[in-house]
Amino acid sequence: MTSTAPSNRQYALWLVLLASAGTFALTMGTRQTMGLFMSPLNTATGLGVGSISLAFAFGQLWWGLTQPFAGAMAEKVGTGRVLCTGVALVALGTFITPYMTSTAGLVFAIGVLAAGGAGMAGPAVLMSATARLMPADKRGMATGIVNAGGSFGQFLMAPLASALMLGIGWANAMQVLGLLVLLALPAAFLLKGNAAQSRAASAAPPIPTGQAIRSALAHPGYLLLATGFFVCGFHVAFLATHLPGVVAACGLPLQYAGWSLAVLGLFNIVGSLAMGWAVGRWRMKSLLSLLYAVRALAITLFVLAPKTGPVMLVFAAVMGLTFLSTVPPTAGLVAKFFGTAHMATLFGMVMLTHQIGGFLGAWLGGKVFEATGNYDAMWLLDIALAVGAALLHLPIKEARMPRLALA
Repeated sequence: MTSTAPSNRQYALWLVLLASAGTFALTMGTRQTMGLFMSPLNTATGLGVGSISLAFAFGQLWWGLTQPFAGAMAEKVGTGRVLCTGVALVALGTFITPYMTSTAGLVFAIGVLAAGGAGMAGPAVLMSATARLMPADKRGMATGIVNAGGSFGQFLMAPLASALMLGIGWANAMQVLGLLVLLALPAAFLLKGNAAQSRAASAAPPIPTGQAIRSALAHPGYLLLATGFFVCGFHVAFLATHLPGVVAACGLPLQYAGWSLAVLGLFNIVGSLAMGWAVGRWRMKSLLSLLYAVRALAITLFVLAPKTGPVMLVFAAVMGLTFLSTVPPTAGLVAKFFGTAHMATLFGMVMLTHQIGGFLGAWLGGKVFEATGNYDAMWLLDIALAVGAALLHLPIKEARMPRLALA
């Protein structure tokens, strides 16, 4: 009887990971494939790329803005209900997008419903639920697996969307993707629970959400962490939006744009899993400093190197390793500073700073290219921000990992 108890618990933990990673794969994968539909949307509506881009840009901000509020809702009414609502909104927004013929309609479907739903079923709520349900010594690896799920979803859904577009047309393909998101609904039953359960498990007195937010905003380490995540969002959105333009500006064949994005996504999975493993062995602030320092070095070498196809692919691989591998140590530090009871709200606020940085990275990249005809100024800004972020994390006060964790 005692021998089956640990195996049953292990099985339950793997179900939690599968539910979180699978939900993130479906919502993030669908969201990240929307760029493939820009051209057919433009052809069908005649609105122009600028107007359609507005819906996507608004979605970036709304995805970030939704997460702190979704986290607060999850802490009060339960993660399961928030995830159900979020998944349903992603499916609805994606399904009705082909019927939208105006800029306002596209902003509503893509930027409000789909992006808002993806925020409700996004990393703030999923990471919090995973941290609450997993043992403390396994949280680092768990968040790495969940984060890798989002990257795997992007890697899987993009070719699926392309195949569907060729087979049944872009409108039907988009609606099929919307229906596929509903496969995440069963995960809501596995991830149910709220902040009260976290407090009961820790025997800690209840703390109002407002007081938790005020404590976080007065915490120097939390503010430094949020500032660093702003830089991460700037880097990620610039690359995700403008890497095909960088390939074209370097005079490389068009296929290198697709290959570079694929390499970026594949190595992001590797980076996320590796960082999840490392979180349990080294101080998280040191890992974050290392990641930003590697980005600064990689971008500097790329700027100085000849712009050949292999150089572009190696650069994409190195950046992929650091792309979203910042998430596990960032989420881990939030949990370490404040516990898991209000983690959904507090990590959601950090995600909001990430998305503000993302909006600026994507927007400034286009503005700089329009003004100068190249991305040179953006690369210099990227290097400066990466160096600054590497230094910002060093003053964060985090206890050294115990020797047993290194064994």
